[in-house]
Amino acid sequence: MKPILLYFLLLFSCCSIASAQFQDKSWMYLRAKDTLVSPKFEETNGVLRYVGDDTKLKKIFEEHIIYKFKKTYKNATRQNLKKTFFVISDKQSFLDDILREGSHLFVFGELIANEDKKIFEPNDYGLTSTIGDYGEHKLNLDYLDFLDLPKAWYYTTGSKDVIVGISDAQLDTINIDFKGKTKNLKNGYPSGGHGYGVSGIAAAQGNNGYGMPGVCYDCSIYGTKYGEFKDFKSLMELSKMGVRVINCSWSGSKYYETAQEAINEMYQNGTIIVASAGNKNWNTSKQGEIVYYPASYDKVISVSTVMYKNPTYKDAMDRDSKGNFFAQNVRNYVGRSLGFKDNDTLNEPHIWNVSVTTLNKDVDILAPSAGVFSYGKWLTKNKKEFIDIEATSPAAPFVTGTIGLMLSLNPCLPTNEIESILKMGSVNIDYIPANRKFYGNYGSGALNAGNTIELLYQLYTPTQTAYIQNQDFSRWGFNLRSFAKKTVFKNQTFREDATLELTSKNQVVLSENTILRPGNKGSIKIKIDSTLEKECELQLRDPSIEE
Repeated sequence: MKPILLYFLLLFSCCSIASAQFQDKSWMYLRAKDTLVSPKFEETNGVLRYVGDDTKLKKIFEEHIIYKFKKTYKNATRQNLKKTFFVISDKQSFLDDILREGSHLFVFGELIANEDKKIFEPNDYGLTSTIGDYGEHKLNLDYLDFLDLPKAWYYTTGSKDVIVGISDAQLDTINIDFKGKTKNLKNGYPSGGHGYGVSGIAAAQGNNGYGMPGVCYDCSIYGTKYGEFKDFKSLMELSKMGVRVINCSWSGSKYYETAQEAINEMYQNGTIIVASAGNKNWNTSKQGEIVYYPASYDKVISVSTVMYKNPTYKDAMDRDSKGNFFAQNVRNYVGRSLGFKDNDTLNEPHIWNVSVTTLNKDVDILAPSAGVFSYGKWLTKNKKEFIDIEATSPAAPFVTGTIGLMLSLNPCLPTNEIESILKMGSVNIDYIPANRKFYGNYGSGALNAGNTIELLYQLYTPTQTAYIQNQDFSRWGFNLRSFAKKTVFKNQTFREDATLELTSKNQVVLSENTILRPGNKGSIKIKIDSTLEKECELQLRDPSIEE
């Protein structure tokens, strides 16, 4: 076992209004007995007045001030989608009162913790909106909740000075979600709206009441053609223009040393390439043996897919025409479809190999795909459809957009810290028994944009405590700096081939369930340097967040 080196060197030399306005109020969810429950209100000066005929409800609402009372798909299982309400009231006691006096209509409720109020939702967030709005098209964008994007947007919604590169088919520059923010350097082929969909996921304009919000929706977009597998000439052009993240939702099967050299040069320029891992299922890809490029080049972030929609397989249970039980799109499973040994639902489900898209040792992180709104089809065919397969093209731009948010929050973020923070912010999915046979092939787990941006904020804010937690890393190199008042490792493991180099300005705490046990190829180096200085300040969506 390699020794752990701890160096302690002490060196001396809209919605935004709503979110901030209601932070001190009581937030809660309510569940009604059935889908027909829908109390009627009139709004005056931001306060709701009940105008329905139910005498019991009228008495309750007269005793409380209600700021929001709206149906939401958030925090609702499939069975309760149209029975769940989001409420903001003046007092917590409203929850007890309505469950007691209004028990003929409401059967369950729960308060929302203060920490979970640190969110921002745009006015086109879709049917799971709470403090935001549904938007003109009322889309179910529940995968944005899975990614914890409202928590990320609390800190930043992007910056027009940060350019998200999209190497793909033709991009849209006319639609309201792209007009004025998108520039095509080189036009690709239309390809059925593929480029529209990819760029929309990464950075379609949000908070405009239209369409859907992209991840980094206030970022700019530069588009170029895809391919050029030997030298990535068009990608290099973007890199030399200062584009720091480029999405490549395409792949090829051949390795070229000249292409790896181009990737290395772009990385030195400060550019991160994000690429889809490929679309072959677990059987066709020879159980992870086959790799694709550019995803499998060194210094490229390779993205495959993870499921997100149903909290547990029991929430998604169904039967086919032959009576076989199955479940689909269950949260944090690496395959879309689940079955049961001997058709016995008392057994743990297994993942059907054909529903697992390309996984291999080079995959770095996972993001949603099946169930994601098909923005390209909407723009090209005016059809509101959702992707029904586990393709990796839609998964990659979720990661690309998250990196755009990272660079918007911290324009001076070193390139070698980006992947480290992404993986530390991801959700460990090893706990799912059905995932175990794919272990080592699905990267660090599921992307969580909210965790990632919050961790970045903590690391670069002197008044904060930064938490590195809830992961188990047996490989990869992690490079970090921390300017937080305290950096805490909690329920965190670095072992085998994992390496960690952390330089902290202040205290580092190894808390409970922290295991630092590197092997012969791993190492841990933690250094305290009180002279450490940031290159620039964070660019927060709302500067009052730091107050």
